[in-house]
Amino acid sequence: MHPFLSSPPSHFGQPVCRLGLATRGGAALTADDVLCAIEQGVNFLNWPGEADAPGGADGLSDAIATLGSRRESLVVCVQFGARTATDAAAELRTVLATLRTDYVDVLTLYYIEHIEEWRHLRATGGAFAFLQQAKRDGIVRQIGVTSHQRPLAAEMAASGLVDALMIRYNAAHRGAEQDIFPVTDSQNVPLIAYTALRWGALLCTTPGDPPEYIVPRAPDWYRFVLQSPSVGVVLAAPNHRDELEETLQVLAADGPLSESRYTQLIEHGERVRRSAGQFP
Repeated sequence: MHPFLSSPPSHFGQPVCRLGLATRGGAALTADDVLCAIEQGVNFLNWPGEADAPGGADGLSDAIATLGSRRESLVVCVQFGARTATDAAAELRTVLATLRTDYVDVLTLYYIEHIEEWRHLRATGGAFAFLQQAKRDGIVRQIGVTSHQRPLAAEMAASGLVDALMIRYNAAHRGAEQDIFPVTDSQNVPLIAYTALRWGALLCTTPGDPPEYIVPRAPDWYRFVLQSPSVGVVLAAPNHRDELEETLQVLAADGPLSESRYTQLIEHGERVRRSAGQFP
């Protein structure tokens, strides 16, 4: 694996492959699929947990539950929906039981979209104080936050209270380069990027494409995100084994994208942004 595909140990307590694997509600990845990815070098796993699929284990959680001693070589990230201390205690118990683990490497508070949510989480009776105690007890090793809102995400990253930030970033949504990366870099807060394919839109043609334009496949779009040294991990969430195997081609990359290829991806990302709807 080329060095540019590895994050520094300081980010997550150990070196991780910068291509991470995630699941989401409705995905058809099996435990065997996940174990195949682990065998090829993927060691950052993101499980949506109760926040995205209440009560539902999936192929990724099933794989983690079977790891035994191999669990220590992985970084397991879990999305966390609880907002109160009482709910957080119950949700964390469920997470640990489902994954058959004694700890979670990174626990990210799921989709904090308003400043009021951030304040309530830190208020008396909120989930944040409970998670800080869980961190002191070694049950949670890093507390992160997930958000679509860049100004709020930057504020949370700069607060000194979070250990990791999960944010949207792809060739059609590059605002994080100005609004987020300078903050996470200066605070040494590892950044986890999601929606690298812009929900599949980057894999599609647009009305503005040049004649005979061939749309890049998924590996190029993950490599686009990884081109930024500010990104600690980019999450891939393939729907099935064929998509997983295509995504894992990233691991064979012999270095960053060429300048010309990177520019081509930016140009297609801009066309997608114009044609597929506007997002901040």
